[in-house]
Amino acid sequence: MTPHLTIDLSGLNCPLPILRTKKALAGLQAGQIVAVTCTDPATPTDFAAFCRQTGHELLQSQATDGQFHFLIRKRAD
Repeated sequence: MTPHLTIDLSGLNCPLPILRTKKALAGLQAGQIVAVTCTDPATPTDFAAFCRQTGHELLQSQATDGQFHFLIRKRAD
């Protein structure tokens, strides 16, 4: 899966990763994918809840060496 947009939100703490991802998704077309990298350890829980509440699809949630990587597909409008 190739993301249409990649954003690095390393160093930002809650709620900024969610807010910046929400803004990034607003600029995408339905079905497009954003790749997000974060360092806040709360982001796996936050992104799961965000996607559940907004209808976006959390395609991948992975932790590697203190970084958290997410692939999120924008919901159909």
